[in-house]
Amino acid sequence: MASIPKAIPLVGMGTAAFPLAPSEIMKDSILHAIKVGYRHFDTASAYSSEKPLGEAIKKALELGLIKSRDELFITSKLWGNDAHPHCVLPALQQTLKNLELEYLDLYLIHWPLSMKPGNFEFPVKKENLLPMDYASVWKDLEDCQKLGLTKAIGVSNFSSKKLDDLLRIAKIPPAVNQVEMNPLWQQKKLREFCAEKGIHITAYSPLGARGTPWGGDRVMECQVLKEIAQARGKTIAQVCLRWIYEQGVSVVVKSFNKERMKENLEIFDWELSVEDIQKIDQIQQFKGVPALEFISDEGPYKSLVELWDEEIQF
Repeated sequence: MASIPKAIPLVGMGTAAFPLAPSEIMKDSILHAIKVGYRHFDTASAYSSEKPLGEAIKKALELGLIKSRDELFITSKLWGNDAHPHCVLPALQQTLKNLELEYLDLYLIHWPLSMKPGNFEFPVKKENLLPMDYASVWKDLEDCQKLGLTKAIGVSNFSSKKLDDLLRIAKIPPAVNQVEMNPLWQQKKLREFCAEKGIHITAYSPLGARGTPWGGDRVMECQVLKEIAQARGKTIAQVCLRWIYEQGVSVVVKSFNKERMKENLEIFDWELSVEDIQKIDQIQQFKGVPALEFISDEGPYKSLVELWDEEIQF
């Protein structure tokens, strides 16, 4: 069973923005998030948010908003172009340099595939998609943890089957699987599997990632959620985040709006009713992030079923 050395805060701030937010806006938003109480910040080499996050942490220390970096939980991720044997350590060292930190709390494999080594690109060219050498890449992550460069290691966007394959070869099991999860994509089977294996789930796109190429309006326009929010005097976002919290899952949510940042933390002093939960359980399921960009006849995944190990509606 994996363990996270430091408890992962239940609500964190995501920093994946599209289009990319200007560095100064990102930095100011993170600084405000620290002011209102956020302590988990989720970044990735692919997000171009590591440097502004590092600058915001430095400023927060200068202003006395936090006494020590240890008060924060910082997650970053390994992109596919660095998901190769002997590339993991240099990639993590670059991430730490960007953040101006000595260690991460959590380092994740971003997707269960590799790409041709080289500079970051998105969208990814199909001809650059490669199968991952899980055994070698995971061993390199284990070595990074042993070196103290990250307190815990994990994965993102892994199915139960891919986690099971990884567990067979891992000496240090993944502590976390960060996946898309919201009332319209509830991940019941995956949650059961992870609970059985002692793997913590962090939810991304809890509100459906409206306004991004990988998200949409379905969650925020869901009539069931609108009715529950209205009856409870809450926002739809608060209903989604409360539902995720009640499933024993932590969450990263992105907002640069100061009022919404505060609202998204106000989910701990009330509960959804049994009737609310039953209504949410019956919502038709749609995956918002199918990741079609990773499907290719020449790549490691020739279909969505091969990537996700199940049929999905999207």
